[in-house]
Amino acid sequence: MRARTRLAVGAAAALAAAGLLTGCGDAGSSGTEAPEQAASGAGCAPVAGDQLRVLDDDKKLQNSDNVIPAINADAANPQLIAALDKVSGALDTPKLIQLNKAVDVDRKTPKAAAEEFASANNLTAGIAKGPGGQIVVGAGNFSESETLAELYRIALTAAGYQVRVQQIGNRELYEPALEKGEIQVIPEYAASMAEFLNTKANGQGAPQASSPDIEKTVTALKAAGDKVGITFGAPSAAQDQNAFAVTTAFADKYGVRTLSELASKCSGKDTVLAGPPECPQRVTCQAGLVQVYNFNAGSFSSLDAGGPQTKNALKTGSASVGLVLSSDGALAAG
Repeated sequence: MRARTRLAVGAAAALAAAGLLTGCGDAGSSGTEAPEQAASGAGCAPVAGDQLRVLDDDKKLQNSDNVIPAINADAANPQLIAALDKVSGALDTPKLIQLNKAVDVDRKTPKAAAEEFASANNLTAGIAKGPGGQIVVGAGNFSESETLAELYRIALTAAGYQVRVQQIGNRELYEPALEKGEIQVIPEYAASMAEFLNTKANGQGAPQASSPDIEKTVTALKAAGDKVGITFGAPSAAQDQNAFAVTTAFADKYGVRTLSELASKCSGKDTVLAGPPECPQRVTCQAGLVQVYNFNAGSFSSLDAGGPQTKNALKTGSASVGLVLSSDGALAAG
């Protein structure tokens, strides 16, 4: 569904004192050894099942990666921002999951999925006309970004603009295009963009800009954006961030709904954690689970970052818990 992960964002303050920030760069970096803390107890063996359930991150390991419109400052005006904010107001994580299911599971085009959503949610009702003109909405090179870009197209068209959607690629490509005004709007993720701009301005060793608090993250994001000519609309309630899933059969058998319950009931030798090779050293993967939740799996299965291998391992009973992305269409009920 998407060519990205967020393994390097979150929980820095909790982990810095433990010295676990080493190797927390981009996905694919070296380092696959599990943290030294040993699992004790029986743990919770995998339970196969077709339906996955995300466990509640009740201690806020992950930072606030809410969907938010990013706008070239020269193109921003009250009507344009209000139209984009209408999209933010219509989105939450369950709706984003359903949008992703429509594209990634049901095989609809991002344009078709967006148009159906817009119709069902009265997206264009009450949108005021702006000054008009040409607007290019950028999209990242993954389907969720393309679908969100199509929602922005619909809203901005209702505001009187002539809009086209252009897929750009990854953030390293589209962020400079947004600064230069080669594109005027793109769907972004608050914590990830805040850290990108922070690192770009201050280097890899800069103190973390984002947090689990969306208001604090957006404050930092807007301050960083002001320096490079990028402004931001309102964040949506929809989040696409690292999460940990089990099968619903596993959750029911062991009585776990939160990561705290997973840690207290399932730390032990029978528990298998699945994720990408870099997960053991990442602050938002196994290292964070150990330090923030005191969760100790009996073994780690090196697979992929929220992709088909990890989800298949959960469904077939090869893994107890696995790293997923919180808006994955595979998480849709039914």
